[in-house]
Amino acid sequence: MPTEAEWEYACRAGTTTTFHTGNNLTTQQANYNGNEPYNDNAKGVFLKCTQPVGSYAPNAWGLYDMHGNVMEFCSDYFHRAYQNDFATNPQGPSSGSHAIVRGGAWDFPAFRCRSADRIGFEIIYDNVQNDLGFRLAADL
Repeated sequence: MPTEAEWEYACRAGTTTTFHTGNNLTTQQANYNGNEPYNDNAKGVFLKCTQPVGSYAPNAWGLYDMHGNVMEFCSDYFHRAYQNDFATNPQGPSSGSHAIVRGGAWDFPAFRCRSADRIGFEIIYDNVQNDLGFRLAADL
């Protein structure tokens, strides 16, 4: 699995905006709870379940579903905040009870799908909502 920093880098695909789609995310671009749009934008649809991979356009690097559909585990453990200094590929703690998940999910509001949003989830999380998954990554 990618580290948290690697995941965000891949999600952004060279952008510096809130989402790889720009500063807004619609339900035409990702699967999330359309009843809770980002930044007071218009409501969208709420499909109430996952969608097949590739149902939405990929980011500029060809990666699908970086925003919404299912949250994705990262290999880092959760820590509250980064230091104020800029860092390249900051590493989280080497152990802990909570893992980092990124990307939001079908049942989350749009703000949880932001490229920079991070959540610590208890590792024994029971995924009855079917809103959690992972992405494999390889060094090239």
